[in-house]
Amino acid sequence: MPIDRMRRVAALVAALNLGYFGVEFAVALAIGSVALFADSVDFLEDTAINLLILLALGWPPRRRAALGAGLGGLLLVPSLATLWTAWTKFGHPVAPAALPLSVTGAGAFAVNLACAAVLLRWRRAGGSLLRAAFLSARNDVIANVAIVAAGAVTAATLSPWPDLAVGLGIFAVNLDAARSVWMAAHREYRAAAPPA
Repeated sequence: MPIDRMRRVAALVAALNLGYFGVEFAVALAIGSVALFADSVDFLEDTAINLLILLALGWPPRRRAALGAGLGGLLLVPSLATLWTAWTKFGHPVAPAALPLSVTGAGAFAVNLACAAVLLRWRRAGGSLLRAAFLSARNDVIANVAIVAAGAVTAATLSPWPDLAVGLGIFAVNLDAARSVWMAAHREYRAAAPPA
């Protein structure tokens, strides 16, 4: 895949993520949802990943792999934000409004599915960089299905626990993605090393 085409893909995905971050973050604050807060921070993180990809696509392989390892660490940021938000919510468990939770989760699902579909073809073309972007979008699709389900369960039970459980699930998925990206970047870095 030519570099200019990779950059166009990364720019499109960055724009979609940044746009929906604002929507989801506003709703998360309005209804007090841990799951939407975690997912909105993840949209912002996805924006950053794709902007970094735009910068690094023309770099030499070892430098690109080093950035890929850094992106693996960046994937942890929304996970840590989720843990903090969940911890504070445990002290004051209040159920978020179920309908906005489900509708916003469904919108996030559509955006992330579009991003994952765009990145699916190219997830191996740009090494750990596009792999990071693809894994993040894929994980977000899974998280968004869980958010919609949490909204349905919350509507039926008026319980805060489905929202908290999904937020903690997003934490676990992002940890696995961070590990996968870091390992792929480490392999690339070693493969690009000059022969001894």
